[in-house]
Amino acid sequence: MSDEPRPVPPSHLLEAALYAEDLEAAEAFFTGVLGLDVVVRVPGRHVFFRCGTGVLLVFDPRATAQPPKNPDLPVPPHGAQGPGHACLAVDGAALDAWRAHLEAAGVEIEADFRWPTGARSIYIRDPAGNSLELAEPRLWM
Repeated sequence: MSDEPRPVPPSHLLEAALYAEDLEAAEAFFTGVLGLDVVVRVPGRHVFFRCGTGVLLVFDPRATAQPPKNPDLPVPPHGAQGPGHACLAVDGAALDAWRAHLEAAGVEIEADFRWPTGARSIYIRDPAGNSLELAEPRLWM
């Protein structure tokens, strides 16, 4: 351990990544069902969505497992196998409307419950099988 003082911890989560081989289906779901805006898309590689102050990254795992081809963007290879998870913050008063919206869109509700803290979560799946949670922010407060 260094004698140097530890820097201030990060202030918030800036981005999180999920993986989907069918980026068109992912984009249709995240824009059409969840209402997120596309920040940037690179066909066959990724589509990124604005979510509040952060960004949800959706990558094709086959593309991101490859070494970078652009020396100006030396992002190390990454990826995941199997479904991932992301939790999106939703005001508690809006969760009933979200549930009705999801059901009307044909999205199966896997779970809808209150945690011991009293916060409510609704769990669904995106087209790639990733587990998505819509939860009251007080879940972690």
